[in-house]
Amino acid sequence: MGGFFGMTARRDCVLDVFFGVDYHSHLGTRRAGMAAFDPELGIQREIHSIENSPFRTKFANICDTMKGCSAIGCISDYDPQPLLIRSSLGTYAICVTGVVNNSDELIEAFLKDTGGQFSAMTGGAVNGTELVASLINRRSSFEEGIRSAQESIDGTASILILRDDGSIIAARDRLGRLPVQIGRGDGCFCVTFESFAHRKLGCVDYAELGPGEIVELSPDEMKVLREPGDEMRICSFLWSYYGYPNSSYEGVNVEVMRTRNGSIMADNDKEAGMTPDIDYVCGVPDSGTPHAIGYANESHIPFARPYIKYTPTWSRSFMPPAQAERDRIAKMKQIPVPELIKNKSLMFVDDSIVRGTQLKETVDFLNQNGARAVHMRSACPPIMYGCKYLNFSRATSDMDLIARRVICELEGTEGLDHIDEYADGSTERGRKLRQAIAEKFHFDSLEFQSIEGIIKAIGIDPCKLCTYCWTGRE
Repeated sequence: MGGFFGMTARRDCVLDVFFGVDYHSHLGTRRAGMAAFDPELGIQREIHSIENSPFRTKFANICDTMKGCSAIGCISDYDPQPLLIRSSLGTYAICVTGVVNNSDELIEAFLKDTGGQFSAMTGGAVNGTELVASLINRRSSFEEGIRSAQESIDGTASILILRDDGSIIAARDRLGRLPVQIGRGDGCFCVTFESFAHRKLGCVDYAELGPGEIVELSPDEMKVLREPGDEMRICSFLWSYYGYPNSSYEGVNVEVMRTRNGSIMADNDKEAGMTPDIDYVCGVPDSGTPHAIGYANESHIPFARPYIKYTPTWSRSFMPPAQAERDRIAKMKQIPVPELIKNKSLMFVDDSIVRGTQLKETVDFLNQNGARAVHMRSACPPIMYGCKYLNFSRATSDMDLIARRVICELEGTEGLDHIDEYADGSTERGRKLRQAIAEKFHFDSLEFQSIEGIIKAIGIDPCKLCTYCWTGRE
């Protein structure tokens, strides 16, 4: 996934940006970087791997090596960034969040038209941020270059640029799939993915950029370089899974949405006569927990935590690159509360079910600790399509998705012609899908939130939401 943070101020702001970037650590696990501008030193930059050590550890001494009244930084799941670029537009640092699906096509066109070159990584790959910068540099201004780049890109690109005069340019992606938010403080402006980050630094909400909007920030002013477009497709998964609970997007708080979503799921089960006889409603920590609280509150079934994740040393189960290591760490983190498991019938609510590997291990762990029954609810619909707009599930082929795989097991590839039926739990195919997944993973029952339910929980105009991973419709 990834996220960025920047600030321009009338004082040194490197420490502020350190904290602001650190507040985006939940969005990526591979690379992180910061860049700062100082009138005497110019633009400075550091990039580190965060695969085996968190951002705050790798950049703990950043104030000893970097200074400046303007700075940007990012968490990246893929390419090292920010990059330093020297071009006809000047020297600048750039971060990009999103994904470029047509990179090969754009690279070949650039090389053919310009006779230029790219720095190649292992295997000949080109850093996506460098590619975006090359597209920007072909125009006479940043505003024209960013607009041209975003129109050329098949995918998503939100862009943050630190110029060699200390100003910052921020651009939200063309269809607003990701948030870009502006905060204002005493003699400073911030730009961030997560809204709580600028609030913790003493800034107040100032603006949320619209789709394709481009702004230039100085310590005292936000100047609009390009007005926002009318069409939006913000990612619905922001609220159900990877957004941080304290943040709000398009005026909708993540924690509030998740609690409301769980309440709607409880209502759905009640109306369908599918509420099982259970002792406790539980959340798969951490992002499943507020969905479960909403379900418990609406159903009047007690909420409990039958196991606790031990996170002081292993805060993220997906940190190691090898799946076997991730699975082992996930298992070691689960510490049971035997009194809340043994001979109990439990319902767990998870934020989503993608491949289901770790979820099966969780259910096996509960059964091994004496659970009488384990029921499962997914807080979003079955994921039928790998995301092609962001990095979420991008490395996962469609056939790695448990819902698609089970459809093919039930009916062969012909079943993929009936995905809408399988997604709907009220149809015969939908019931068979849920039963087959439940048997495979040893659930006593399984249900998914409906597409109508999650849209209702988010509460904004459905035409502004991207639901591609569930529906396959753009």
